[in-house]
Amino acid sequence: MSQRCGLVAIVGAPNAGKSTLVNALVGQKVAIVSPKAQTTRTRLMGIAIEEEAQLLLVDTPGIFDPRRRLDRAMVAAAWGGTEGADLIALVIDAKGKFNSPARALVDRVAALPGPKMVILNKVDIAIKEPLLALAQELQGMLDPVAIHFVSALTADGVAALKADLAARMPEGPWHFPEDQVSDASERMLAAEVTREQLYLQLRAELPYDSAIETEKYEERRDGSVAIHQQILVARETQRAIILGARGARLKEIGQKAREELQRITGQKVHLFLHVKVNPRWEEDRSLYRDIGLDWVD
Repeated sequence: MSQRCGLVAIVGAPNAGKSTLVNALVGQKVAIVSPKAQTTRTRLMGIAIEEEAQLLLVDTPGIFDPRRRLDRAMVAAAWGGTEGADLIALVIDAKGKFNSPARALVDRVAALPGPKMVILNKVDIAIKEPLLALAQELQGMLDPVAIHFVSALTADGVAALKADLAARMPEGPWHFPEDQVSDASERMLAAEVTREQLYLQLRAELPYDSAIETEKYEERRDGSVAIHQQILVARETQRAIILGARGARLKEIGQKAREELQRITGQKVHLFLHVKVNPRWEEDRSLYRDIGLDWVD
């Protein structure tokens, strides 16, 4: 059989489960996941193999109504991820409300060029009758090439979805080595893992006024890696939340992030975290470049 390779843009509203789905399709973790909406900030490519096909899965930020510069950059990255895609996969929370913002998103996706696929996610906790009615309505709005019912969390329906995606990819050589699962740089991966731990451990205590800047990523002669990162927050009160009593919270965040990085990289990791207050970090052009976003006026 000849090789196939294609780009699949994974789009949808925040918390639709796009990153969890990409991880399930790849077969290992390539995108960070947390209960907070808008966890994904930039375009990240997960690379999956199915038989003779290589799937380039672009995990995009959730599409929402942007109100500030960072929001606008994230939404621009989401729509930019659809450019040149061989297939646009719209992920919809099957248990969520199909309200006006959701309909507006579907209408905009329908206007994009190229074939579309609908992926109704979280079907393990959705009610069957409304789910079937939603699928019928989406069929009329989008005329998709297929509608898949999946649970990215339990992997129900994911194998069938992956096989269908592979069959729809154009013939052509693979773009990446067989053992590569992501296009993220080591520095970006390290920053994402630490940001994930911030969200997982602090939950509602920490708003989105935070970013991770990897200042140094140094391979040591003994095979280990030393990573120095700044956690940027907008206010002193947020710095105090991250530090915790006598720095205990920051130490826990660092330990969990280090363990996760060691698991992913297979290397011993020395992680050094510092918390810095910068009320204007969202206006730092270089930081946008580091986290993979374009500067949007």
